Amino acid sequence: MFSLAIMLVSVYLVRTGLNYLLVTKDIWPEAEDPAKFLELNHIIAVVLGELYVIGFVTAIKLVIDWTIEKQRNEDLAKLQMSTELKYLRTQIQPHFFFNTLNNLYALTLKKSDNALRLIIKLSDMMQYILYEVKSSKASLLKEINHINNFIDIERLRFDDRVDAEMDITGGIEDICVPPLLFLSFVENCFKHGMKENDQLKIKMSFDVLNNGYLEFTLINNFNPKATEYIASGIGNENAKRRLKLLFSNNFVLESKVEGNTYKLFLKIPVQ
Repeated sequence: MFSLAIMLVSVYLVRTGLNYLLVTKDIWPEAEDPAKFLELNHIIAVVLGELYVIGFVTAIKLVIDWTIEKQRNEDLAKLQMSTELKYLRTQIQPHFFFNTLNNLYALTLKKSDNALRLIIKLSDMMQYILYEVKSSKASLLKEINHINNFIDIERLRFDDRVDAEMDITGGIEDICVPPLLFLSFVENCFKHGMKENDQLKIKMSFDVLNNGYLEFTLINNFNPKATEYIASGIGNENAKRRLKLLFSNNFVLESKVEGNTYKLFLKIPVQ
């Protein structure tokens, strides 16, 4: 405050003095005597004018700085979200590839004809994950094909013990969704639903609504012994974190266990 006062006094003296010496003696037309430009009224008038100019220029600078900082923060937030999404996607299914390679090894030892089919399916999945999924959105149609590939591979592992159904309602050709999101839920069916000799039943549905939302429902038989494993797993927490980053609070993710049945419901915007 003291520095501002000193600055204003200095500006007043320099500005008024130069005007008086170089431009005109009539510095303050309101005064009868030109020498009275040093009176308090004239000083206040000039200082208020200078404060107006300083305030106006300062406001412009603050707006420019705020705009630059806002853009910088938005760029950092986008970069952070993109980085975190990439990190979360890397956690989705490493153990699936490990189990599949072990199964491929066993089929190779048996010289089974399923080994070649497994290699082709696994190659398609790896190509999709490594090369085709490069952004935060992917075609729902490709995601469904990817899920079918995954289930086919699991069928090769468990023979005829996998019974999976899928219902699709509405047009899905132009719908885009977060990549590999639904696959993480389907993968949980095999982790938590398979028992030693029982059959795994999976029923899932994709329903594209007219209001621009997609509803995904997944129901599978459930192994009660897997309850503790679910509570400590990262699958659903990973999915929630991704959904939060992509859609803020504009989504619904619910899951529950009823007896020996696990039910999951997801609703996300797609337009």
